[in-house]
Amino acid sequence: MSPTCTADVRESEPLSPVFRPAHAGDLGALLALIADDTLGKNREFNAANPGYLKAFEAISADPNQQLLVAELDGRTIGMAQLSFIPGLSRGGAWRCNVEAVRIASDVRGQGFGAQLMRACEARARERGCSLLQLTSDASRVDAHRFYRGLGYVDSHIGFKKQVSY
Repeated sequence: MSPTCTADVRESEPLSPVFRPAHAGDLGALLALIADDTLGKNREFNAANPGYLKAFEAISADPNQQLLVAELDGRTIGMAQLSFIPGLSRGGAWRCNVEAVRIASDVRGQGFGAQLMRACEARARERGCSLLQLTSDASRVDAHRFYRGLGYVDSHIGFKKQVSY
């Protein structure tokens, strides 16, 4: 397995963000991105909740997790959480699960989401993953169209169950 990529990556397209691992100073901007959407605005309530910092620290300490930041001209405009997962299926292949994909609402539609997903794919390849997977809330039809346009296939039906309240 390849080591975790920590170098900044800049795509070769005009107005390309820098993609880098998140640091503690990014937490407020990341929480703002999570809350900057239809589902997040009703789910993310208090950025001062110590649970967010605790989760950030756990993610940062885990070598199989990475919070990826998209930064443009010093502003955090996007993020994704990558989880690198070993598995027994597919010949013991590693996979990369991508969660919390967000682009700031005021810059959507400019290609930054596609660039962010390519950066996620590059990190998955660097880590030796054979598959990148993600889930998307069933109500996010625009996101589904976006992912299909990037070559992702809706291959599974996902299930979730709340186990604590």
